[in-house]
Amino acid sequence: MVSRTAVSAAVALAEEHGVRVREPVVLNDSFNLRVHLRPAPIVARIPTVTALGRPRPAEALERELAVASHLHASGAPVVPPSDLLPPGPHVRDGVTLSFWAYAEHDPGHVPAPDTAGRMLAELHAVLRAFPGELPLLGPVLHEPVRLLELLSGKIDPDAHDRLRTAHADLVERLGTGHGTGQGETEGGQAGGDGRAAQVVHGDAHPGNLLATPAGLLWNDFEECMSAPVGWDLACLSRTTRLDGRAAVRAYGADPDDPELRAFVAARGLQGTLWVLVRALRFPEHAAGARAALDAWLRDPTGATR
Repeated sequence: MVSRTAVSAAVALAEEHGVRVREPVVLNDSFNLRVHLRPAPIVARIPTVTALGRPRPAEALERELAVASHLHASGAPVVPPSDLLPPGPHVRDGVTLSFWAYAEHDPGHVPAPDTAGRMLAELHAVLRAFPGELPLLGPVLHEPVRLLELLSGKIDPDAHDRLRTAHADLVERLGTGHGTGQGETEGGQAGGDGRAAQVVHGDAHPGNLLATPAGLLWNDFEECMSAPVGWDLACLSRTTRLDGRAAVRAYGADPDDPELRAFVAARGLQGTLWVLVRALRFPEHAAGARAALDAWLRDPTGATR
């Protein structure tokens, strides 16, 4: 029902702007719903599971559109917002969505570690010139609070308590004024580790680096935020798609840098919470969510997957 309503809203909005949609095709329905509005080269992106953890999903879409537009205008390799109609964010029939250019890609392609690391360094260089302000570590410090509320009574109480305590500890380690922007330093805000923050991708794993006919393009900036670059390096280092440690070295960083440990732990906790919440909407993912929780309970440092 959610998918059907969302697809109908996307088609109606597109057609109101003169885009004829003959065959909407669901590309993915997991944390977000992505719909190719065929034959137009447009993808509607609709928060579904992510909207459970974000009471105001349009704000995240607005940040994502602003960051991707800046990168595209700067010549960075990204999937851009659609230029065939206003990209949004839009709200129609209770559905929040944005419109993006359709990028044909090879989902089985895995970039080499050195390529992924180098491209992340280049992305960060362009993001340093982003003119707007984004919440400091917002998806890391704030969103897990909502996710933990959703999971209360849905998972083992002892496991829930461990997750909640771990998040509180990480807020203490990483937070500066609980993400209010206190502790600014020259060149940006300061993260809890004392390093200057800048705009980062927020979900910088190789699955968001699409192999297209135009080359590798970064995608999916919905978790963009202000943070030390160590956050993106933690995302990259924890991937199972390639040798994350080698990718971090190619970036020009040390994967054993003690400053990365808190980010690695926070990334492990964040991922565990999101897969548990996804299972609330998609019960078929319950076994995988339980396995992820068990893995986190065995090693909450995030160092193993």
